[in-house]
Amino acid sequence: MRFSGTYTALITPFRDGKVDVPAFQALIERQIAGGVTGIVPVGTTGESPTLDTDEHIEVIRLAVEFAAGRCQVVAGTGANATHEAIELTQAAEKAGATGTLQVCPYYNKPSQEGLYQHFKKIAAETSLPIMLYSVPGRSGIEIGVETTARLAADCPNIVSIKEAGGSVERVNQLVAALPADFAILSGDDPLTLPFMVCGAVGLVSVASNIIPETMSKLVNLCLAGDFTAAAALHKQTYPLLKGLMSLDVNPVPIKSAAVLLGQCLEEFRLPLVPLSAPNKDALTALLKSNGLLG
Repeated sequence: MRFSGTYTALITPFRDGKVDVPAFQALIERQIAGGVTGIVPVGTTGESPTLDTDEHIEVIRLAVEFAAGRCQVVAGTGANATHEAIELTQAAEKAGATGTLQVCPYYNKPSQEGLYQHFKKIAAETSLPIMLYSVPGRSGIEIGVETTARLAADCPNIVSIKEAGGSVERVNQLVAALPADFAILSGDDPLTLPFMVCGAVGLVSVASNIIPETMSKLVNLCLAGDFTAAAALHKQTYPLLKGLMSLDVNPVPIKSAAVLLGQCLEEFRLPLVPLSAPNKDALTALLKSNGLLG
């Protein structure tokens, strides 16, 4: 399976301390109706660090059930302990996920050799296609270009990377170092256009939780080579995309936007808390200016 297109990093709605299953199902239906290629349950945007193992696996199972084969389900199953990542990945494979997202191990900051061995071991324990996830702002370390190239060469099911380092230059380096069929996806909504100009083939999107049609259109325009139309759409949506990533730590702004749009309750798990009143006002204004809120 080749990763290409628009993938939504799903929020996880809660109600009374538990996963809000009806709201989660409705969210997935909106994504499919909006034309996304796939959904990514229990990534960082899904508040995965605050879900226990049973909840984590159940959210993946629900995502597979609700998607019902209509889109890809790329399960977030990474961890900073290799054995835990393997356990979650094998559970996702058993549940019927079509791929897995493997975040760079966080906090323990392994060497590049440690990263290589970590991802290689996971790849050997699953048949699922793997999307690596380099996000130094959250994990404290990035997956080096050379390490990514080694993994691509040595592990047939490591076929993609979600690049969230904020650097167009790094995308250029990855394109030069990796096989032509290795898929680079943007992990930053505001950088989708420049990343795809340089050779990325898709996006794992936070914003598509609320604007799946728009983000799918932006990515499809880029894939079609119509960068003039894509640039116009990028300019139009950039203030919203930037606000959703800067008003607070992800996923607080995007979940707050979903709350304002009536899609879920304003319920986070500590240590995440709701937006401050000034930032909520700023988010409300952004949604109104983009025609999303009356």
